[in-house]
Amino acid sequence: MEKIVITGMGTVNPLGLNVEETWTNIKNGVSGVAPISRFDTTDWLAKIACEVKNFDPGNYMPVKEARRRDIFEQFASAAAQEAIQNSGLEITEENAGRIGVLVSSAMGGLTSLQEALFTLKDEGPRRVSPFLIPMLMANGAAGLIGIDHGIKGPAMSVASACASGSDGLGLAWMMLRSGMIDAAVAGASESTLTEIGVAAFDRIGALSRRNDDYSMTPAPFDKNRDGLVMGEGAGILVMETESHAKARGANILAELAGYAATADAYHVTAPSSEGAGGAEAIRQALVTAGVNTDEVDYISAHGTATQLNDASETKAVKAALGDHAYKTQISSTKSMTGHMMGATGALEAIFCVQAIREGVLPPTIHYETPDPECDLDYVPNVARDAEVNVAISNAFGFGGHNAVMVVKKYR
Repeated sequence: MEKIVITGMGTVNPLGLNVEETWTNIKNGVSGVAPISRFDTTDWLAKIACEVKNFDPGNYMPVKEARRRDIFEQFASAAAQEAIQNSGLEITEENAGRIGVLVSSAMGGLTSLQEALFTLKDEGPRRVSPFLIPMLMANGAAGLIGIDHGIKGPAMSVASACASGSDGLGLAWMMLRSGMIDAAVAGASESTLTEIGVAAFDRIGALSRRNDDYSMTPAPFDKNRDGLVMGEGAGILVMETESHAKARGANILAELAGYAATADAYHVTAPSSEGAGGAEAIRQALVTAGVNTDEVDYISAHGTATQLNDASETKAVKAALGDHAYKTQISSTKSMTGHMMGATGALEAIFCVQAIREGVLPPTIHYETPDPECDLDYVPNVARDAEVNVAISNAFGFGGHNAVMVVKKYR
């Protein structure tokens, strides 16, 4: 089976507006947490988030066009521009039908939907924007990226909660392996930092409420963790078959060697307490990649900093890797970026590529007190130099969705 390789990457997220800026901040353990600025949080119990900062959509598209796109679509468009430029992939009439766009979102245009509901209530139905439907539909980013760049192959979005980004990359991986396409622009984008989004996640008990002193939250795998911090942004990769990339002289960054997805069939929001579904996804992904458990060097954990998730994921890693789990280095970059919901898996795939290329492991910041239930090596607080040949990226979402990718050093 032909290798599937990564040739370009782009991102917009709370730590940067491109891959270079973001990776520098990740290595330095910079936190993106701050008080929410999008709306008045007086009546909210959770008042902090990881917002994208200094983003001007006018730097990526005409202002008129930006007004017709939800913020999650703006983020996706910007990240896709960087990824395509970084890859050097030229899109022409001749090859446009052999390129796919697989850009996912768990929630779609929640910001635009909320604003439209306010307009409907205050001003009536005739004041609702005629552009609302394409602004709120979850596949909007995929469609717009195709239009922006003239890409005419398969264009679609996967919605599998917080596994959406990883599943989008996995779907692209499968299409490339099948021969359906030669290249793909794949990843995810999300922005749920609205009144209704924050209120809803807080009501299910998922959010940190350390509003007055947020310097140590979110704290994945720490005994005193108190919940996730919501984030937003996009991560986009350009993926190709090895033969297509080599034929055009592309700079190959890494190999996406394996992917698997499972379901817990357990609970609509809580993970299986023993992590059985996650463990099986890890096992299957390693099989598809042709990788033994003792070859895994690094795991980019889902690591949300919720009590149930971190303990369950730790059990999943142990069940999948056995004794090698204690030799495997693990970190949660959500401690810095916050939880970007459906987009997080795509961004964390980028971090796996960077870890492999630079031999640097991102830290899990805010880690102070070990939890007996979470007793693995979480690369606490400071980035670590380490040779990485094989990295795993875990993404576990509401609904019991588990998606795991295996990224390898390209040889």
